[in-house]
Amino acid sequence: MAVPNYTYLKLKMPSPGRVIIVGTSFQHTYECEVKCYDHAVAIIVSGELVAIRKEVTEEAPDPKRLTGSFEPAEGSKEVLIDPNSPEGKVVRIGTTLSSK
Repeated sequence: MAVPNYTYLKLKMPSPGRVIIVGTSFQHTYECEVKCYDHAVAIIVSGELVAIRKEVTEEAPDPKRLTGSFEPAEGSKEVLIDPNSPEGKVVRIGTTLSSK
């Protein structure tokens, strides 16, 4: 059985002949704490990732289902973006918009 002493950063463990004392520095303790935190976050995130994948798989649309063609909304008209351009690109705008 080990007994940690956080005040002096010591770990005491009994052995058959005497007590084993393991010491460290504040810098090493901080580095170990950061690694432990990163490891814990990775475990939590991986668990959440599995749950998210399961939800997304259940909600994903069926790619084999046929989709209809896009139909423009009622009350819209096509306007040339640049009348001088030979490309003839257009944009659809709504004609039933309020003045606000």
